[in-house]
Amino acid sequence: MDDDDLMHTHLRPTATRPLLGLTILVVEDSRFACDAMRLLCLRSGARIRRADCLKSARRHLQVYRPSVVIIDLGLPDGSGAELISELSIACPRVEVILGTSGDSFAEEVALAAGADGFLAKPISSVVAFQNAIISALPLERQPNGPRLVSDDPVLPDPLAYRDDMAHAADVLDDREDDRSLAYVTQFLTGVARSAGDGILQKAAEDLAQARQSGRPLQSDLAKVAALVQDRMTDRIAM
Repeated sequence: MDDDDLMHTHLRPTATRPLLGLTILVVEDSRFACDAMRLLCLRSGARIRRADCLKSARRHLQVYRPSVVIIDLGLPDGSGAELISELSIACPRVEVILGTSGDSFAEEVALAAGADGFLAKPISSVVAFQNAIISALPLERQPNGPRLVSDDPVLPDPLAYRDDMAHAADVLDDREDDRSLAYVTQFLTGVARSAGDGILQKAAEDLAQARQSGRPLQSDLAKVAALVQDRMTDRIAM
């Protein structure tokens, strides 16, 4: 824990910033989703740190001890459930471990791995975000009194979405095996869903279905790649 974190832990929650004093590590490969988390933390008073893969998260946790860890289940170097399982049995244990994903089956996987709760993507509600964290805190750490919260949805920076498209394009260009293709398909489906980009979401889902059924991938892959390029060059508005 660095000096900033130590100072942050001595802050007391307020009615408008009930997560004041908490440091949240977000393990998330999507910059768009992470920007949503940044805004949620900002409105709630929490300090945020970010890791974009399992390796980076484990390295971070060797040095810092956050109050809360929020872990995406689909990461470039493995399943977030692995890290949830590790943290759930660690001693001392992180106070709150939450899983997050846009997949329908992911909540069951996260809880089975040892998570204290789950945040379904897209995460835009400040109230839902705060409730998930506060309800999992030890009773003595839960803020008392009413909370005064504006639940206007958070609106992540569109440039973060373009960053995600650039990441996806790199993986599509350099994919070496079926695992890389599975990752980028899952990544694009989740990011597009969070951004409300129905056209890209449908194309990524079609590619996933073609891959799973063993159909030729060239046509679906070319469509997804073209849509990603359009969004990188801003030829289509979100």
